[in-house]
Amino acid sequence: MTETAANPAKTPPKPKAALNAKRSFWLKQLHSWHWISAAVSLVGMILFAITGITLNHAAQIPAEPVTREATATLPAPLLARLADFPEETTDAVPAPVARWAAEAFKVQVDGKPTETTADEIYVALTTPGGDGWLTIDRSTGEAVHEKTTRGVVAYLNDLHKGRNAGKVWYWFIDVFALACVIFSVTGLALLWLHARGRPSTWPIVALGLLIPVVIALLFIH
Repeated sequence: MTETAANPAKTPPKPKAALNAKRSFWLKQLHSWHWISAAVSLVGMILFAITGITLNHAAQIPAEPVTREATATLPAPLLARLADFPEETTDAVPAPVARWAAEAFKVQVDGKPTETTADEIYVALTTPGGDGWLTIDRSTGEAVHEKTTRGVVAYLNDLHKGRNAGKVWYWFIDVFALACVIFSVTGLALLWLHARGRPSTWPIVALGLLIPVVIALLFIH
């Protein structure tokens, strides 16, 4: 009686050339994404790293606020237009008044909310690294603009936090953060591909995770 083999046929191993070609493809893709994301986020990462230090030492970095004040009088025709402006509102000032403020004080108040009362119109003009405001007396038309700046370091710190920087900077931070994520993930993938020939790779990566975890558990209360 003839015996037949019961073992199923084994899947033949992939040729070494095919594995090398696949590895080369992924290495090429990862290197491309890694250097592109690095190029996009390089300046931003340097800025955010430096301002991370300046924010951490904000109390030790001296800053002398500089305040500038300017006054002007709203023309009579524009003051007359404010007679129809509500006595209690947060609406923006009429467009002609906004254009006058831009010419008189070099400030943009068009579309900005106000704190309007029967006596005056107040517009907050916050900026990175400083503050400002504009008031218009509704009876006399006297306008006062005040601006306070706290120096370059305060300006960069506020950019780091996205404070009073506007929508364009808001979206820039999101795009920059995405580029940093791509840079980090592709870097991790490259570490994985090269780890076989570099035994210290994963211990160093683990150390980078362990240090902040230990600090958080032992020293942050």
